[in-house]
Amino acid sequence: MQQKSTSKPRVGQALAAALARILYPVFRIVLRNNMSFKAFLDIAKRAYVEVAANEFHIPGKKQSVSRIALLSGLTRKDVQRLLEAPAATDSDAGERYNRAARVVAGWVRDAEFSDAAGKPRALALQQDSESPNQATFADLVRRFSGDIPFRAVLDELQRVGVVEKLGDGPVQLKTRAYVPESGDADKLTILGTDVADLVATIDHNLQRGGNDPFFQRKVMYDNVPVEVLEEFRRLSNAQAQTLLERLDKWLSQHDRDTHPGTSGTGRMRTGIGIYYFEENMTSQKPKDSQS
Repeated sequence: MQQKSTSKPRVGQALAAALARILYPVFRIVLRNNMSFKAFLDIAKRAYVEVAANEFHIPGKKQSVSRIALLSGLTRKDVQRLLEAPAATDSDAGERYNRAARVVAGWVRDAEFSDAAGKPRALALQQDSESPNQATFADLVRRFSGDIPFRAVLDELQRVGVVEKLGDGPVQLKTRAYVPESGDADKLTILGTDVADLVATIDHNLQRGGNDPFFQRKVMYDNVPVEVLEEFRRLSNAQAQTLLERLDKWLSQHDRDTHPGTSGTGRMRTGIGIYYFEENMTSQKPKDSQS
């Protein structure tokens, strides 16, 4: 008698467990920001329908409402309504993030905006008679953020705590990366982009990792004393920032926005992300007692 394959049930169980792990931290954020389950469900339905419509069509055939309903398990009426509904976007926050991040990265890597030691120097807001040949904050914004008024970029960087300007003095960079210290909308924009990128990388590796893997690694130990965390945070922050700045400098040389003369075809978005994590394991059950 032929034994029935159990691979599909195992995949389903693994997927269910993985989704539960993903949704726990997501739901902490959702509940903290007072979003109801109904509102979350509407977003999930919309995403389900859009993915089914855009990525799971039959080659050579136009995707139909009926097929989307079949794939998603939703009614044809629900599918039609969701396809016609306006998408939930926050393009303003995304644009602020992209432009501000480019300005900060340029400030860190471009020698014209650094001191003799190679560190980002304090910048005068505009040209003045005392240093007419020295690059200013206005020059920095013009080079790395296009035609956006430099005062608008300054206001944004001050608002999220990345730069400091005292009175009529120069603008000083407080952090070497654009990580908003305030402004929930900006932090939630990062949630949307960074988590999506990580999940997309894992999806790529699930499908094509054997032949064309994307880099996806982490280092983790689960029996570390609390006392070493502060030192590891400092060590990982410093080394990760150094690596990212080195990769940023290389990648910027091939980006058409910062180097319009760059040759080549197509338009690709690429990068690498690093994140720190920690979890209190004291209340966890020992591994050998978990079922």
